[in-house]
Amino acid sequence: MKQVVQNYKSGELAVLDVPVPGCKPGGVLVRTAYSLISTGTELMKVSEAGMSMLGKARSRPDQVAKVVQSVATNGVPATYRKVMGKLDSYTPLGYSLCGVVEQVGPGIDDVAVGDVVACAGNEHALHAELNWVPKNLYARVPDGLASRHAAFGTVGSIAMQGVRRGEPQLGDVALVIGLGLIGQLVVQLLVASGVRVVGVDPDPTRCELAERLGAAACGDPASAAVEAAVAELTDGHGVDQVYLAAGGGSNQPVELAARLCRDRGRVVDIGKCRLDLPWNAYYEKELDVRFSRSYGPGRYDPEYELEGRDYPIGYVRWTERRNLACFLDLLARGSVDVEPLVSHVADFDDAVETYQSLKDGGLKAVAVLFRYPEHAGEAQAPAVAVPAVKPRSSGVPTPARSAKAPVRLAFVGAGNYATSMLLPHLAQRDGVELSTVVTTTALSAANAQRKFGFAEATTDLDAVLGDKSIDAVFVVTRHSSHAELTRRALLAGKAVFVEKPLALTEDDLAGVLAAVEESGNDRLQVGFNRRFAPLLNEAKKQFGARTGPANLRYLVNAGRLQHGSWYLQQGTEGSRFAGEGGHFIDTASWLLEADPVSVYAVATSDNEDLQVVLRYPDGSTATVSYVTTGAPSFPKETLDLVADGKVLRLDDFVRASVYGRKRWVSSRLPKARDKGQNAELAAFIKAVRTGGPMPVPLESLVATTAATLAVQAGLAGGAPVTLARTR
Repeated sequence: MKQVVQNYKSGELAVLDVPVPGCKPGGVLVRTAYSLISTGTELMKVSEAGMSMLGKARSRPDQVAKVVQSVATNGVPATYRKVMGKLDSYTPLGYSLCGVVEQVGPGIDDVAVGDVVACAGNEHALHAELNWVPKNLYARVPDGLASRHAAFGTVGSIAMQGVRRGEPQLGDVALVIGLGLIGQLVVQLLVASGVRVVGVDPDPTRCELAERLGAAACGDPASAAVEAAVAELTDGHGVDQVYLAAGGGSNQPVELAARLCRDRGRVVDIGKCRLDLPWNAYYEKELDVRFSRSYGPGRYDPEYELEGRDYPIGYVRWTERRNLACFLDLLARGSVDVEPLVSHVADFDDAVETYQSLKDGGLKAVAVLFRYPEHAGEAQAPAVAVPAVKPRSSGVPTPARSAKAPVRLAFVGAGNYATSMLLPHLAQRDGVELSTVVTTTALSAANAQRKFGFAEATTDLDAVLGDKSIDAVFVVTRHSSHAELTRRALLAGKAVFVEKPLALTEDDLAGVLAAVEESGNDRLQVGFNRRFAPLLNEAKKQFGARTGPANLRYLVNAGRLQHGSWYLQQGTEGSRFAGEGGHFIDTASWLLEADPVSVYAVATSDNEDLQVVLRYPDGSTATVSYVTTGAPSFPKETLDLVADGKVLRLDDFVRASVYGRKRWVSSRLPKARDKGQNAELAAFIKAVRTGGPMPVPLESLVATTAATLAVQAGLAGGAPVTLARTR
């Protein structure tokens, strides 16, 4: 197997082939999926190794003292040989990883082969393809937590132990000095504990990151803004705790801690910074200085770490292993988010170059992960099922209806989109009768009835679904309710028009298709309107048939949401892209005349902007750039399709052009942008009236929904997601 090592004498870094460790009793053999580089501790070791012998001695006076003692005991020649022998040996790097259990040693019964675990320890969680890890230094990863995130388990435990040593309470104010990897995690853990946090770091980008992750204010240690923020948050008393997560030789952190801490406050040293305590300042405030020892109780105790002897929970509530499991649980529940901390993911084979780039400053990073080849996480690459659509031959036939009878519609929901983009096209349409509007509040139903002429307004959905005279139901509610309302309407035998998204989870999508199979009713349309836009249809016609694979780029300048928008309620309503992204995936698939087979998604560190790459069966690709940080004055949607020596260009549904042997350019539209809602509704009404096919095949609606769901899975897993067709 391969392992990252360093020669402390020469500073050489290498990826060596070494023997596979044996699976000893009391532990498990773990195949690594991701391991985390500690940009603090590990880089310090790497930097020290590159120093001269004098520099090494100056940086490690504790080791010099041991050498002096050895000289006194064993003499100079023996000590010299011992020291040189140790320096001129390869030593391992790494101490935080996530992987899959490959073999279980005797005495282990809490995990099995194939389980995903997070592992800790600078002797057991190394940057290596395989590691033997004793029982108290691993913890099972909760279902649904991505391996790349679980790889943060050890550094999360270090931050957690530091916070525990500070004993924060609800309503406290804390100062975190140093906003590197540990400091950023300390900030999030404190915020999750109900503490208001002020952060200090000379790097403005790290300050901005900490504020995005919940800090009340951050700034340079020399700026007056930090002191002003502390004074404002504490009414001038000073912070309750200071967490030292900084390194280096400056004494500024401990001096700043004394100045900004309240009387009898606590100062917790988590990092490795200089600690020349200004006696008067600490004495006058009677500050409580505490040290945080690594991952928690059990650290450096061989009986705990190597022999698996746990401490009774009644006496030691939080041990190394319990801290590790607790941090993983916080990650799984979303209380802590490590994805914004991931600056770079490198292939394990590129380890030496990655360390060198970090050391030289070419790669500026908070957290860097190594991704291992052919690990189980990749072998079990994330996949989203695309459920098969059962043929309708044995289902319920479409009811016969008079061609002259109006199509009677019911609306479930009458919010902004329904009242601005759908109902105005339907209210005056011949052959359509707005029968009933259903809302959760009586007044909104009454307003819709008055404005658009519904025959009835109600809050009783069951009455509408039981009304046999209603031909079709429009579901225009909040995203979380779409799948269930669609399922119920299909089971009631209604044709259904549901606004995007059709579903927010794979289970929801499966539930809709189960209703189709149970009822035999496949009369379903999702509000993917852009494929119906007249301008885009004309451009596609002018582009003509395609023979080779295509490249499509779709830039969506989505912009910021207003404060208070329910789109921000991601816990219940899904991500913003989950709600809107289906539009753009559907448009790409319609232009390419196929359904995607895989999805790869990446996001900026704050998850605000997404890049989604879709791959199609014939080798075509489509890239959807969904951004929220662009200029409001720039067009919202621009699209380019390139294939066979031709280019189709769409400019925000206002202008389109095709470049090839001949050039075609549309005239500027005289009216507002037409994104296809009117044509989409006309096609749906025609299908309901005639009993003909729905405007978009159900298979396509399912494929687009599955691809949209795959985006979130891809962001979590950090790998392409296969869209697996089921039978």
